[in-house]
Amino acid sequence: MPEPAPVAERLASGLELMRRGEYYAAHEELELAWRAAEPGERDFFQGLVHATVAWYQAGRDRPVGCARQLAKAKRRLMPYAPVRRGVDVVSLLSQLEQAEQTLAAGSLSLTPLRA
Repeated sequence: MPEPAPVAERLASGLELMRRGEYYAAHEELELAWRAAEPGERDFFQGLVHATVAWYQAGRDRPVGCARQLAKAKRRLMPYAPVRRGVDVVSLLSQLEQAEQTLAAGSLSLTPLRA
């Protein structure tokens, strides 16, 4: 049985927005995918939402919110490594780790998120 189109479409749209650095819009799109996803994939989509919100929080100069979102993203995405739905989860986890190191060094200048 094919999956509902909105999940795949929302994922593609959310990832494209993320790549363009439009983290708030990406979060909105990925949240719609998360809500429509099958229960077994909801953590994957929620992890993507947390990742985009972390970058959004960094852009709004909110280190605590950023750190919390990074931790949540890692926890939710780890079980989906190495790849899920074409997303290189290993690379994404590495970016989350790098962001945590940047944050620990006192900076919110995160390298743009790529997934």
